Amino acid sequence: MTDREAELAANLARVEERIASACAASGRKREEVTLIVVTKTYPASDVRLLAGLGVRHVAENKDQDAAPKAAACADLPLTWHFVGQLQTNKARSVAEYAQVVQSVDRPKLVTALSAAAERAGRELGCLVQVALDAESGTRGDRGGAAPDLVADLAERVASAPGLRFDGLMTVAPLSGPYAGRERAAFERLVELSSGLRAGHPAATMVSAGMSGDLEQAVAAGATHVRVGTAVLGDRPRLG
Repeated sequence: MTDREAELAANLARVEERIASACAASGRKREEVTLIVVTKTYPASDVRLLAGLGVRHVAENKDQDAAPKAAACADLPLTWHFVGQLQTNKARSVAEYAQVVQSVDRPKLVTALSAAAERAGRELGCLVQVALDAESGTRGDRGGAAPDLVADLAERVASAPGLRFDGLMTVAPLSGPYAGRERAAFERLVELSSGLRAGHPAATMVSAGMSGDLEQAVAAGATHVRVGTAVLGDRPRLG
């Protein structure tokens, strides 16, 4: 085992212990929470090592980095999640390699992803990103749609050819009523998710929590946590 592989293995073990402990503290089963390793800015060689250590879900936030990395790792049994703010002109590229886009936040993006998925002959899972710092009818500082826009976006995704509505995602807001209140923010996301289940019973994904707040996300009911630094550490990054 190389030094880097040993480092990643140790970091993964620590994150796994945190998730397991958070699940136990919340009375949840460990298998209810999926770890997504955010590999943005890190090289394909790290992705390959992570896959060898059992990681099956990875995430990227920039298409220009993700597309070549996904191509270099196309032989690996991985599910690729796109988690960054996405321009409509990048939809065609993202639809070629991502299985899930977690950052759907406006009707134009739904239209673009639908056309791209149809062109690629693929079904693309989509999460609506909720901005808990956004005023009614607007988008948040870190992407995402205000809570009052979520139901409409969910319907648009669910009815769009080539797309599948899988659930909701959020990033802990830096401003607004939920700033500094990660647990409350994630509980609000779970509440919104539950409200959509009547019309979309299969949309069970709740993606919330990162390296610094995954425990709060698990406690609130998140089904997926997105962890980067706690797994990959502070090694030199891509330019």
